[in-house]
Amino acid sequence: MTGKVRDRAVFATVSSPYYAYLLALFVGVMLISNITATKGVVLFEDWLHLSLGPIQLDGLVTDGAFYLFPLAYVLGDVISEVYGFRAMRRAILTGFVVSLLASICFWLTIELPAAEFYEGQEAFRTVAGVVPQFLLAGLAGYLAGEFLNSLVLVKMKERAGERHLWARLLGSTVVGEFADTLVFCSIAATALGISTWGDFVNYTIVGFVWKTLVEMVIMPLTYLVVGWLKKREPTYQDALRQSTSDNSDVL
Repeated sequence: MTGKVRDRAVFATVSSPYYAYLLALFVGVMLISNITATKGVVLFEDWLHLSLGPIQLDGLVTDGAFYLFPLAYVLGDVISEVYGFRAMRRAILTGFVVSLLASICFWLTIELPAAEFYEGQEAFRTVAGVVPQFLLAGLAGYLAGEFLNSLVLVKMKERAGERHLWARLLGSTVVGEFADTLVFCSIAATALGISTWGDFVNYTIVGFVWKTLVEMVIMPLTYLVVGWLKKREPTYQDALRQSTSDNSDVL
């Protein structure tokens, strides 16, 4: 009977306060990313040098949000695994609306006349200024990546039930991060000064591999959070018990 339960996908309901906390954290990460991503960052510049076809590396060029985007996908995995695709879709749309609202507010604030005593106008414009091409690239990549990440994870869970969490975390990450990176880079490339096919391939592949590796490294943390939440989420336990009862009736 236990084996039968594990072959069925169950989800908690979004009425739990845990979902509200996860939603707030997910949206907060997306919002913070919009600011931290404005800083260019070079990692491992002293020792990372690689030449492999179109891929040329002299240090890892990324942005200040490189550690936040994998966290957003981890939160997306947790929400999708415990609460299902509809709940994650709500989180994605909420994050989209809040990010768009923040961009509009930043733009309006920049356009407001600065007081004579205010000396930070240009600095504020540099950090919070909205570049339409980047905004479109970021929002489009976010929508494509998060939707596919959640959809793949939930579909795999519907086939495997509670088993093989590692497989759906890995599979959804690869699909979601690739879609996110490809869409973003395709739209933002020209604004970044990328004009050749080789540079585009380099920028896309390096970004995808880096984000995927970071999320794989922190996968044990995802396991811990998912396990902790499943045990403490009453509606998830209720769904498991209902699944057990349904299988007992069938047998």
